[in-house]
Amino acid sequence: MQTPTSEKKTRVKFSDNDDIERFVANVKQKQKYTSDIIDKLNNTFFDGVLHEIKQFTENQVNLTKELIKIGAALSAEKNLDALLEMIVVEGMNFTNADGGTLYIVSPDEKSMMFKILQTRSLNFKMGGTSGKDIPFPPLQLYNSDGSRNEQQVSAYVALTGESVNIVDVYKVEGFDFKGTREFDKRTGYRSQSMLVVPLRNHLSEIIGVLQLLNAQDEKNKTIQFYKNYQSLVESLASQAAVAITNTSLISELSNLLDSFIRSTASAIDEKSIYTGGHVRRVAELTQQIAKALNDSKSEKWADFNLSEAQQNELRIAAWMHDIGKITTPEHVVDKATKLETIVDRIDLVFTRAEILKKDIEIEFLNNKIALLSKSGASANFEDIEAQYKEKINSINEDIKFIKTANTGGEFMEDAKINKIKEIATKTIKINGEDKQFLTPDEVQNLSIRRGTLSDSEREIIQNHAKLTIKMLSQLPWPKSLKMVPFLAGAHHETLAGTGYPNKLKAEDLPTQARIIALADIFEALTAADRPYKKGKTLSEAFKILGFMVKDNHLDKDIVNFFVESGLAVEYAKKELKEEQVDEFTYNGVKYSVSGIDAEALQQ
Repeated sequence: MQTPTSEKKTRVKFSDNDDIERFVANVKQKQKYTSDIIDKLNNTFFDGVLHEIKQFTENQVNLTKELIKIGAALSAEKNLDALLEMIVVEGMNFTNADGGTLYIVSPDEKSMMFKILQTRSLNFKMGGTSGKDIPFPPLQLYNSDGSRNEQQVSAYVALTGESVNIVDVYKVEGFDFKGTREFDKRTGYRSQSMLVVPLRNHLSEIIGVLQLLNAQDEKNKTIQFYKNYQSLVESLASQAAVAITNTSLISELSNLLDSFIRSTASAIDEKSIYTGGHVRRVAELTQQIAKALNDSKSEKWADFNLSEAQQNELRIAAWMHDIGKITTPEHVVDKATKLETIVDRIDLVFTRAEILKKDIEIEFLNNKIALLSKSGASANFEDIEAQYKEKINSINEDIKFIKTANTGGEFMEDAKINKIKEIATKTIKINGEDKQFLTPDEVQNLSIRRGTLSDSEREIIQNHAKLTIKMLSQLPWPKSLKMVPFLAGAHHETLAGTGYPNKLKAEDLPTQARIIALADIFEALTAADRPYKKGKTLSEAFKILGFMVKDNHLDKDIVNFFVESGLAVEYAKKELKEEQVDEFTYNGVKYSVSGIDAEALQQ
């Protein structure tokens, strides 16, 4: 049988051994050549695969690092507007998107509010730190009939928690993009690819939606959002949601603390309208002085740099500096006169005086009747009438003196105190018993040399500083506010160590405490709403402040700055009555203020 041509085998004939060796060598050479080619092909293939694997791995590592970096940045940002803007910007950077929108779910969970709007190619920015408000109304999550609004893609994502990745918004079904098309028509823009992901916090609550628009390739051509980027953006959105929740919680706690502080000040205000006004004025003046010192270019204050946290700490301390007065009895806090307790006991003194005058009048009339009975029509009443008038005038003079002494407006020297004691020895008959005209307690209070408070009452007032420290120290202050109890309770300390409650000295009192001390004293001197004294003029107040600086009670440099910076005059314009704002001299320099609206002129 004949073998098919395709199956014919070529036979190699060798003439000798040399031919065989040459043939073998040739075959080996071809085998090596073939092997080298195969090796090169294999190496090229595997190198390519390895290169792609390496590049993919490096890209994933870089993306992960970038995600971690973004997460750290989100956690560090405490300004909510800046944080929301960062979320959109980083989401756009991550996917090379041209536009981004961030919605936040409303507290009632019925709508979403626009927070950030950005389109890079249009140089369009609204919301966040841009300073431009977003005029669009909230996106409703529910229709008027109560049904879910799943026609709007962002509302759908918020309601379902599912991400949506759209290749072209003009070619997709199931969603209403009427608003997007109107935007494109107005601006000439072409919205195309869109990635919408929910912001889900640590409690799995959807608090917002991040919408990214028009992903770009290297040639700025709009493409679809890559699927592998979608999962990374979802991870970014989760980190963002946690950061938003944390920042909002911090803000809410800060607002709660501020509300508590102001509520406490209101409680003091309800207890005493004088103290309430004092707290506000001291707090505001403290902040003004501290800010001005912080901003000062003077070399003297170069080392005084309060951080934002320290300024907040000082602000809270100033608002809370008199919280201890909550426990102080009202009749002590508001004691307008020396005889005042629950009521001003001067009225009791007046009543006794009237009774005493009636007794003298009755005595006079009885003497007159007796004389008339004895002498008849020829009776001479001049002597007894003169005695009567003398006694009545004496009582009237005593009452006038007591009334003046009761106000506490002038210094009670020894002669005046002796006069009080002398008046007290007069007697009045009540229910058939002789009583002293003034009780021992009334004598003691009327003998107060300065002001209206007795020594025991002054101790009660001074105790408020100790109570302030005690009350505030029981609160769990965070590290950034740990100095609040100390600063709040040190406003009556002096640099000389003669203050209260702890007799601290200069080295124990930081600048913040010295600022509150000045604000507290200056407000107390000039306050025009106190029931027990008139508010002092600027000239009177700075005369007293000069003595306090000289006695090392107040910080000289801070008082100098207070005057020279114009803060004192600015405070006077706002808080003092016009008649209190007069020309004054401090440190040999005359300051002239013409009227309540005039500027301070340094001569």
